[in-house]
Amino acid sequence: MKRLMNILGMLLLCMTVQAQLSVLTGTVTDAKTGDPIAQATVAAGASSVVTNDDGAFTLKVSLGSRQLSISHIGYRTVRVKIPDGHSEPVNVRLQPTAVQLKEIVVFNEDPWQLVRLALQKVPENYSTAPQLYQCFYRETAQKRKRYIYVAEGVVDMYKTGYQKSVHRDRVAIVKGRRLVSPKQSDTLGVKVLGGPTLPVNLDLVKNTDFLLNEEELAKYTLAMAPSAVIDDRLQYVVTLTPRIPQPYALFSGKLYIDRESLAFTRAELSLDMSDRDKATAFMLRKKPRGVRFKPKELSCLVDYRTVDGKTSMHYVRNTFRFGCDWKRRLFSTNFTAVAELVVTDRKLADRPISGRESFDSHDAFFDHVEFFRDPDFWEDYNIIEPTERLDKAIGKIVKKR
Repeated sequence: MKRLMNILGMLLLCMTVQAQLSVLTGTVTDAKTGDPIAQATVAAGASSVVTNDDGAFTLKVSLGSRQLSISHIGYRTVRVKIPDGHSEPVNVRLQPTAVQLKEIVVFNEDPWQLVRLALQKVPENYSTAPQLYQCFYRETAQKRKRYIYVAEGVVDMYKTGYQKSVHRDRVAIVKGRRLVSPKQSDTLGVKVLGGPTLPVNLDLVKNTDFLLNEEELAKYTLAMAPSAVIDDRLQYVVTLTPRIPQPYALFSGKLYIDRESLAFTRAELSLDMSDRDKATAFMLRKKPRGVRFKPKELSCLVDYRTVDGKTSMHYVRNTFRFGCDWKRRLFSTNFTAVAELVVTDRKLADRPISGRESFDSHDAFFDHVEFFRDPDFWEDYNIIEPTERLDKAIGKIVKKR
């Protein structure tokens, strides 16, 4: 009887903990135009998500963490207190923020010096302790405007302190699912190699081998651009454009640096498509024989978030656009693949992810997940809401299977 009471007590505890979660839904729109704002950060304490392309979000939080903070580049941050028991959608309208003319020119030094100063302050601005991020990951592929593949899941990401390299950073799949179009005409599939590990390599502040080192930056022209506002804080903006031709394709883009802390807060990069062969070598790993690959776009967005004075990676989105045709065919087919990851929660790590548990950067998420249809699949995990068009596409594909 005592053992039974202990078990019942544990069950009661589990049910009590579960009952403390609250689900908040809503939309984020532009106050002037009414247009939805995609990729706005919606946060409550350490938990956060981003809005989808329709501006919609769902955030699962504890009852004691119902103070929402909604932010996006170029808008004033809105903070909303949600009363306990409130279950109606939270519709937030963000006001655009205009940078005062006197604040546009705020750094008189060379942009090179600004970037160097920001790199020197990385140990101060970013966590030096290992952390475990809980993340939501999704990748999709479209043939023209029709979805032919959707995969999504929850992953754990272990990151060592920002004073160390990314070589010991690991990603492990907690759970995942995929859905592929059964149409016979969809003879060409799309896989994103190393999908969940892309944020490890694209954390530019930590993985300085990718871009933010003297040797690599020397291949670019750096210039100051007009300031921007992120989360009510003024940002320096540094533009990068290729300066010296290389055997491989370079990027163009912008780096955002917080004016007060000199922390990197955002990076926007786009691969140079002027040389098709170089762009193809960068984007393509494998294709069927007889298929011609035509690169059109590879763009990357990396967002950082500051919590309790420490900045860390928050959201990563990669977009691949390309055309494919077969020899002896007149017309090519356009494809779009998108891989995105949002850090929904973070905590100090008590142990690293082992090599046996980790996802290999040479693997495809497609090959590691299968089952899709399960109404309780997400449980208490935070996710990026699917857009209306994606939601309908999923429903159509499921019906055809």
